[in-house]
Amino acid sequence: MQITVDNPPSAPQPLSPYYSQVARVEHADGSALLFLSGQIAEGATVAEQTRGIFETIAALLEAHGATLADVINIRTCLTDIGTLDEYGTVRRQFLAGTPPTSMTFEVPRLFRPQARVEVEVVAALSPRPRPAG
Repeated sequence: MQITVDNPPSAPQPLSPYYSQVARVEHADGSALLFLSGQIAEGATVAEQTRGIFETIAALLEAHGATLADVINIRTCLTDIGTLDEYGTVRRQFLAGTPPTSMTFEVPRLFRPQARVEVEVVAALSPRPRPAG
């Protein structure tokens, strides 16, 4: 097993120097788990922030050869649980098909005062094909 932690240059960078965007746990067979830090985004509404968050998540996953279809777990913090439907409407646009395991909860505030939603995901990558021979 090999663990790497990074901030892919092709994706948005962390908002502070105190965390990394992605931890990759790679197994000998080439399968991997990707643990993404909680993401927030700018926007006046929960829908706008959610859209920005999932665009960032998609970019971080892509930098590691994954897509949103590889997400197996999602954790969401909302500063107002009453905005769950607004958040869910946008989330469904990005996570089609069978939904991943999930946990959503309300918090009094987030890392940035203007943030109303934060999302953290785990994605799983299948083993790489072995070379012939």
